Amino acid sequence: MSSVCDPRYAPAGDVSGALMVIDSRLKAIYDGGSGTDPEQRRLTVQYTASLGPRGMRDLLDGTCTIIYMFMTWLRMTYEEHDKDVIEYVVPSLVASMRMMPRSIRPEAVPTMAGLVVAAGTGLSPSLWRRQYGEWTETEMNPLEATAFLLAEHINQLAGDRDFATRLIGEALSGVEQD
Repeated sequence: MSSVCDPRYAPAGDVSGALMVIDSRLKAIYDGGSGTDPEQRRLTVQYTASLGPRGMRDLLDGTCTIIYMFMTWLRMTYEEHDKDVIEYVVPSLVASMRMMPRSIRPEAVPTMAGLVVAAGTGLSPSLWRRQYGEWTETEMNPLEATAFLLAEHINQLAGDRDFATRLIGEALSGVEQD
């Protein structure tokens, strides 16, 4: 039986733009910063402000597509070792988000955990979230943090700081070639 949250019904969104935001955050952290470089943050805010409502929706959908792709990769990786992706990803993700109370309000944590569980079980994060209404302003930082934390989890597993970004970049290149 097909679900209304089946990924084939979901818009891909602006995956390139979302990847740029995630990659810039990863680089800021890896370069010894806290990830809150004022200049980088200003550029990200300027970029997102230039998008308009439609562009912002596309960026949100693109971020959800990346979260889905990350969770798909993680699910396959954990299954190779007879492990459950939800068991190994969600608790550490929630713990990390709870350690960021200035960026992630406590009430956003269950939504982001649900989003990751949806993606980990093969559902579209975008469509799963839409059934509960429109995105709120207070969910923007948590959504970005969720994608970042999943990318960092993948990079740690792979032992390569650029693996998650490359994973999505290669997938995008493959789509463009098709």
